[in-house]
Amino acid sequence: MPLTTAGGGAEETHAAIAVIDDTGTVIGWSRAAEDLLGYRAADVIGRSGAALLTTHDRAARIAAWAHRFGDQEHWSGLTSVLHRDGRAILTQLEGSRLRIRDGTTSWLLAATPFRGGVAAISALEPLIRRSPVAVGVWDADLRCVWLNEMAQRLRRVFPHYQVGRSLAELLPGPEAELAVGAMRAVLADGIPLIDRESRWTTADGRSERTLTTSLFRLEGRDGQALGVCSLAMDITDSPARERLALLRQVSTRVGTTLDVSQTAQELADLAVPVLGDYVTVDLNESVLPNSEVPSRPPVTEAGIPVFRRAGAASIHPGIPESPWARGEVIYVPPTSPFTRVLASGRSHFEPVLDASPGTWVDYDPQRARTIRDAGIHTLIIVPLRARGDILGVTVFIRTENPTPFTLDDLDLAEEFVARAALSLDNALRYTRERTAALALQRNLLPRRLTGGDAVEVASRYLPAGTHEGVGGDWYDAIPLRDGRLALVVGDVTGHGINAAATMGRLRTAVRTLTNLGLPPAELLADLDNVVARMSEQEADTEGIALDAMGATCLYALYDPVTRHCVLATAGHPPPALVAPGGGVTFPRLPPGTPIGLGAGTYESLDLELAAGTLIALYTDGLIETREADLEAGMDRLAAALSPVSLPLDDLCDSVIEAMVADSSEDDVALLLARTRALPER
Repeated sequence: MPLTTAGGGAEETHAAIAVIDDTGTVIGWSRAAEDLLGYRAADVIGRSGAALLTTHDRAARIAAWAHRFGDQEHWSGLTSVLHRDGRAILTQLEGSRLRIRDGTTSWLLAATPFRGGVAAISALEPLIRRSPVAVGVWDADLRCVWLNEMAQRLRRVFPHYQVGRSLAELLPGPEAELAVGAMRAVLADGIPLIDRESRWTTADGRSERTLTTSLFRLEGRDGQALGVCSLAMDITDSPARERLALLRQVSTRVGTTLDVSQTAQELADLAVPVLGDYVTVDLNESVLPNSEVPSRPPVTEAGIPVFRRAGAASIHPGIPESPWARGEVIYVPPTSPFTRVLASGRSHFEPVLDASPGTWVDYDPQRARTIRDAGIHTLIIVPLRARGDILGVTVFIRTENPTPFTLDDLDLAEEFVARAALSLDNALRYTRERTAALALQRNLLPRRLTGGDAVEVASRYLPAGTHEGVGGDWYDAIPLRDGRLALVVGDVTGHGINAAATMGRLRTAVRTLTNLGLPPAELLADLDNVVARMSEQEADTEGIALDAMGATCLYALYDPVTRHCVLATAGHPPPALVAPGGGVTFPRLPPGTPIGLGAGTYESLDLELAAGTLIALYTDGLIETREADLEAGMDRLAAALSPVSLPLDDLCDSVIEAMVADSSEDDVALLLARTRALPER
């Protein structure tokens, strides 16, 4: 019969014919049988046909055949037969009963080999050969004996994938060991391996492909394990896989920061083009923090200012489908599906967008023009819901993709938005708290500092740009009635509103104790006791931990008459002193424990400062980074303070620019004070 090779060509292959009598003796032998097995007719006629079977469990196989097929007129199946040189050859064997006139029975056996890419399986062979699934047949030694056309195409991944080679030769590196182990397990126990997913790099190294493979044991009609059939599919570009990957990526690609606008944009970017050709994220103005939007726009003929565009993405550069830029107010008619989604909390699904006269589009001329110009033909609007609140809507649109949205698309869009909404809600909550903490801190920090006639002062405060939120850094300059000036800088443990509120209480306590005229060391000891008592009282009533009130503090008291400056520290970095000539030193202060433990002891250091000396007090956010320790930061600060002749405000800006990147890892407080010579009286 003519057979098609795995490579697509055709050749004539004749079945090898043998005849055995009812005793199992070979009585007929064709030329094709001689070609297949290497035996001449004279070598086998008159001998037992059992010699043509592989030696493993030969007697049991003959008994099984006789039991299963002894009363049948015709049978077929796979089996291994023995070549004269000892090789096992996998064949498709068919048996037909021959009835002799004398009443005896013989069998006509026709064997067609899997060999050299030629296969004759059955009438199903043309279907299997052209199957979209890559099909391979492997013998008991895991040598490839047949591949269909789709399997041949896997040469992009496996360049040596061809008939006649063993599995270990076809696959690269350690992956071959895993594949061989899996095949041998299936060959040994007969338990199929279903949908095993694996990733392979193409031969040129340019891309990675994902295959799913199933393995089944091939058995002869006698039950013998003859080999393994492999079924493989390249699912790298599978739509279902792509959609599952989309849902998995929501948690890693949406919400990478706690910035509301960036999170909304990440949501839109991830959804294009898997979910839509054009996707927008519009947030309800009522949920946005005050710092995110300007004052509420008025109602106009275009509709109600319900949303603000927070994110937009398109398959087209420049997003020509969007009449509104990010940050702009979105007006919608009261009868539009956008307002209905916002009011009901249910998605709007319009597989065929109806923009004909008399629909809601009549009341939204700007969107009508966009629908017409961009070719928008299918629409899904999904509410952004988190923790019971509707934050806004996400809109999915197709323009270039001609396929209308389906209910499966709606389910996927809703699941996608539900996952992304949690990240967006986290960003909104963080922004609200950060805004409130910043407002509280700015109200608690001094708005105007004065050092009197003897000292010039300037300050800067920079909130952290990280997720931890606003901290409790503070600074102060407190003139005393006797002409002395107290300079204070501190850093409260923790971040957020609690830290800002604690900072305000500590600043008030320091001012109160300063007005009592206490020396720096004694003032820090009293402050430590006050804070410890406050912590104990609040722990009793509100369950706040003792260390929630912890802080570091540096206190300096300068007398312009004597030009003496007395300093004490409670676990805070030392000040920088810049001499009038420009030399920078960091005086080593007696150590002191942080404020709030209730058992701190503090000592002072008394220094005489020349007129024109610059005193720099700061928090650790100015000098400490993840890449460098405090010592390295102090060296950098010394260099940043070197243009000592600059006006103090300009010097503050220069130091901040030199020491802090675009976004600081911690709050930064900087207080600069320059001593002056007192005017002669």
